[in-house]
This record gives sequence, C-alpha cells and structure tokens, in this order.
Amino acid sequence: MRLLLIHTGGTIGMAPGPGGLAPIRGLVEGALAERLPAATTLETHVFAPLLDSANVGPHHWNEMLSVIRQHPGLPVIITHGTDTMAFTGAALSQALAGEERRVILCGSMVPLGEGGDAEGNLDLALAAALAPGAGIHLAFAGRLLPAAGLVKHDSHAADSFRAQPQAQAVAPRRSSFDAARRLAILTLSPGMPAPLLSAALSVLDGAVLRVFGSGTAMEDAAILAALGEGVAAGKRLRAVSQCEAGGLAPGTYAAGAGLWSTGVENGGLETPEAALIHLWLN
Repeated sequence: MRLLLIHTGGTIGMAPGPGGLAPIRGLVEGALAERLPAATTLETHVFAPLLDSANVGPHHWNEMLSVIRQHPGLPVIITHGTDTMAFTGAALSQALAGEERRVILCGSMVPLGEGGDAEGNLDLALAAALAPGAGIHLAFAGRLLPAAGLVKHDSHAADSFRAQPQAQAVAPRRSSFDAARRLAILTLSPGMPAPLLSAALSVLDGAVLRVFGSGTAMEDAAILAALGEGVAAGKRLRAVSQCEAGGLAPGTYAAGAGLWSTGVENGGLETPEAALIHLWLN
C-alpha cells in the first residue's frame, strides 16, 4: 500500500520559536510515518517554503492538483492551515470532480506535541485515507466532513468546522486555476455606496456577491445599475446568501426582483468559497 502526503504548512506542523509559532520541516512527515500500518509506503511532497494558510492561493491549489495527478490511484493526505481550509476544500472538490480520488485534508488548532487536537486529527486522517472509496473530506475534531462546503465557524475552538450541503460536483470546464484571473468576494451591506461597488467591479473579472437572506438586496437604483453594468461588461457575478445555511430562493421576496433582473447568477446552496471556486473553474 502506498500513501501520498502533501504537507503545505499550517499550525499542525509548527513549533514554538523566538518569534512565536513557526513551521518546522519534518514534524508532520515524522508523525505520520510513525503511524503508518505495516507494509505501507509514504510518498511525500513538502511545500517550500511551508505556508501559513493565509498565504494559500490559486497557484498553490495548482501545485496540489499537479502532485495528486502525478500519483494516480494513491490515497492522499493534505496537511493545511485552518484559515483557508474551506477555500482549498472547495478547490480540490470541484477541480477533482469525476477523477475518483480519495483526498483527506487535515489540520489542527494546536501543533503536534502540544497536547491538543493535532494527533487525533492526524490519526483520523490516516484511517480515512486508507479506507475504501473516493471523495474529498476534512478530518477534524473526530469527524469526517465533506470538503466541498466547509465553513470555519469558530476561530479558536477545536471543533471549528461545519460542512454545508452542496450540489453534486460535476467535472469542471477547467482542470486548474488561472492565477491571473481577478476574482473576489463582495458583501452587500446597508448603506453601501454604489461607487464603491462600481470601483471594485472595474478591476475584477468576476465576483461572488454575498446578498441578504434567501436572495434580496437593497432597492437602490445606483447599486442595481452597478451590478447590471458589470454583467453587461462580461463580468460574471454569482450570488450566495450571507446566511451560513439555507441558500438562495430567487422570487421568494419582491425585494429580490431588482437584484435578479441585473443578470446576477444564482449560486444556490454554495458557500462563498465554493462559489468563488466555481467562477475560477467554469
């Protein structure tokens, strides 16, 4: 049996140093190697430099995808920081749709060797990676969560993730990420000035728009005009709810009519992270 570890960085592989916690090469690799069942060979790919997940972006997702595809058929564990885990979970879930791979994301709130959650999460990730079947999951706090719709709902608790149901992923138009594409997540808020929205859209190729509730927006002619002009200029705008769960239901409220008349796409149940990845890959 062979197993692939991709170690990107994150708290799980950090240790105390003069300036605080910092990543240490070999820590995660050694901990996983010690846990391997007999007759299991570990293949490793370690990012250089190791990353705080705040610095993870599309070219790092491409690196992960490239390494995974260079090892066809192998189960994969990816160790990763928690701050952008939801983005990476969505990226891998959508980019690998249809490829029948088993990939287990793993991180922790406390580093290995510090009496926290790291060892338990790594044990769970190893057991999950060696189990049969395909799928992209997160091993965290004693649970195996689908990675497509992760939400980090607590910045400190050991049980800091939830998973929101997502539509079944289909093979995307693109198999990797174009880092040159200018995409962002924008949030509507009461009193938002239309020139701010226009200025943001002027430098973007597309955006995820976090709207109110089940799909409403302020009935502000200038805001709606800014959205309509963005769509008319070829910028893809994909709406999702600011609520963590429930998704969008266009047409439920009259206050959403103006929003949907602009040509904004319906992201349905997608999390903001999943909607952003959808724009990148489709």
